Amino acid sequence: MNRTTTLGAGVALLFAATVGLLLHFIPGPHKPTDFLVIGALATLLCLLLLWIVLSKLQKKPDVPPKAENPE
Repeated sequence: MNRTTTLGAGVALLFAATVGLLLHFIPGPHKPTDFLVIGALATLLCLLLLWIVLSKLQKKPDVPPKAENPE
């Protein structure tokens, strides 16, 4: 499994778990706005986690240190 597949599967699993937990904890009967809020919160959480993971895994370019230039 490559990194992209693993990351995509992890985000999908997190989304499903978040939706399941929110459906359990928000009291029913559910209205359409409840489903809208649940989907929005799950999407926000997944995108935030994806942004954090990708920013931490980003490779830094190898830049040599600047040589001091005596004038």
